[in-house]
Amino acid sequence: MRATLFYNTLRFLLFMVALIVLYLVGARSLVLVGLAILISGIASYFVLAPHRDAMATELSRRVRGFRQRLDAGARAEDKD
Repeated sequence: MRATLFYNTLRFLLFMVALIVLYLVGARSLVLVGLAILISGIASYFVLAPHRDAMATELSRRVRGFRQRLDAGARAEDKD
């Protein structure tokens, strides 16, 4: 959960930085928001790759644990 929160916080901060820089350059309205989304998305693909991998690993581990508990519960029901 911590890696997911950290990654999303960094994505938001990257978006805000892009938004502020574009505003200072002169972009306004929907163009400002659209360009900020595009630029922050492209930048996060390269800059935040290690954090995205850590988040994916954490989520995969949680899903695997949930599936194991679910399978264990199903096996316990089959024994009854």
